Amino acid sequence: MSALLWALVALPLGTGALLLVTGRRADRAAPAVALIVTAAALGLAIAAAFRHPAVQAPFLDGLPMRFAVDGLSGLLAVTVAAVTLAVLLFSAAEFGADEARARFFGQMLLFSGSMLATVTATSLPVLLLGWEVMGATSWALIGYWWRDPERTSAADTAFLTTRTADLGLYLAAGAALASGRDPALSLDGLARADDPWLSFVTAGIIVAALGKSAQLPFSFWLSKAMQGPSPVSALLHSATMVVAGAYLLLRTGPLLEASGWGDDVVAWTGAATALCLGLVAVAQTDLKQLLAASSCSQIGFMVLAAGTTATSGGTLQLIAHAAAKSLLFLGAGAWLTALGTQQLPELLGAARRSRIVGVAFTVAALSLAGLPPLSLWAAKDVLLSGVLERSPWLYALGLAGALLSAVYSAKALWYVWRRAVPQTDSRRVPGGALPSLALLAVACVALTPLAFPPLRDSVGRVLAQPDQSAPHPWGFALSGILALSAVAATWAWGSRPLPLPERAKSALLDWLHLERAAHRLLVAPVMRLARAAAAFDDRVIDRAVDDSATVALRFARWTDGVVERALDGSVTALAAGTRALGRLARRPQTGQLHQYLAQAVAAFTVLAVVLVLVR
Repeated sequence: MSALLWALVALPLGTGALLLVTGRRADRAAPAVALIVTAAALGLAIAAAFRHPAVQAPFLDGLPMRFAVDGLSGLLAVTVAAVTLAVLLFSAAEFGADEARARFFGQMLLFSGSMLATVTATSLPVLLLGWEVMGATSWALIGYWWRDPERTSAADTAFLTTRTADLGLYLAAGAALASGRDPALSLDGLARADDPWLSFVTAGIIVAALGKSAQLPFSFWLSKAMQGPSPVSALLHSATMVVAGAYLLLRTGPLLEASGWGDDVVAWTGAATALCLGLVAVAQTDLKQLLAASSCSQIGFMVLAAGTTATSGGTLQLIAHAAAKSLLFLGAGAWLTALGTQQLPELLGAARRSRIVGVAFTVAALSLAGLPPLSLWAAKDVLLSGVLERSPWLYALGLAGALLSAVYSAKALWYVWRRAVPQTDSRRVPGGALPSLALLAVACVALTPLAFPPLRDSVGRVLAQPDQSAPHPWGFALSGILALSAVAATWAWGSRPLPLPERAKSALLDWLHLERAAHRLLVAPVMRLARAAAAFDDRVIDRAVDDSATVALRFARWTDGVVERALDGSVTALAAGTRALGRLARRPQTGQLHQYLAQAVAAFTVLAVVLVLVR
């Protein structure tokens, strides 16, 4: 069973790295290889979900590399592999032979493989590895068309924003090590840390999770991520990077409770994001921006569930959202490819051009709207019933966010099904994209039985964390009636503008000016500090270095003019004296023996006289 789990993690990562190293030579084979590997990963994920394997290998001193599959990670691994397979099937039809397909499919395999490593990791160091690879590959995929400055700028914004939040994981790891309660840094052991380290661990986990899942105040980066190819958006928004933070919060629920404050912060942040970004989605006129804002809103429900221990509802929401959102993004990508636009007013009647795409998009949108008996309706009610036990105010915010889900879903459907007058463009969606869309539509329909109580309860048993309260029948009825009413009202409202002040509309269209606020509150002060440091470097440090160099050069010249000349003169005089003494020493050397004897006698005589005088 250990080989099963190693293969699940290593197969997509290793194949993705091999495709990247091979480069353009593997372009022709890359789609087929990626599909085969992903299908194999799906089979391995299903087997792991039933067998619950665990593996361990040496990594760092005292910090082994550990992977394990339990109820939660098993469900997530199957979801990640299944959605990746459908998205890559769509990508194989969309990316032509002129594209760098080996680079694209290699990065997609690395992306999904790092998510599989993240959800099966059981300790912070191993989770950090998957977390970092996922962030790096998301940057490469968003900026896949790197010759376009706008796309590379969007990739930089997404990467730097999430990278800043990722520092929270390093804070959490450092605090957990400092506490000394769990040297192996296992995720299950984080809650055993003592204060104040427990608070630092909790704060780091929350910041990293909220940044990765584009929750307030980090939501704006997801708007920029729309510059990547449609399959990237479909995978990033549904089953990988953006839900990784929500998964981490669901996984570390005991830590949030043990802190005494973390669960409240998470719950209120999730509820606020579900409401505020739902309003942002309603105001959008760009289909992909609408779907991006809706991702933030829908993930807000998962974060809300994590903060209120509604684990079963949050997991159901994550699984159903993965199928629905990937299908919505692929449908939007198919229309963008065929029609060259993603503006809602220009997509009038788009669903009529290909009924398969239109029906698939409709199934996903109705699921997102929470219409009964679709799975997202059940997921929201399961988690909202747990929220109600915690706080009626949180329940009210969550219910309002669910109502907005129906509004923006119905708005998208109104545009794509409304007949254009006159019908000037008869282009249709390419047939190569249809198998993937049909597959995901079937997945959305297949998830519908999750709305029924026996299956909802079975999910809770699989997670081994059943929610504290069963859903109230009146809650199901209330949310269903509100969703139906919101869809009907939105359909009747049509394309008329929102009755809001222009300033409010501008704020909603610009994602609550979050990016502008980030630039004003964070980027601008940092840049001012950087400019001040640069000025200090130029005006003080550089000038000091230049002045020191000038003084050193002047001292060198003085040394050359005074000290060197004195030394040279001394050496010259010493040499002259030595030569003179040598000449004097050579004069007695005549070569005649009697001369040397006479000199010796004279020398001994002088020595004897000296000795006599001294005594």
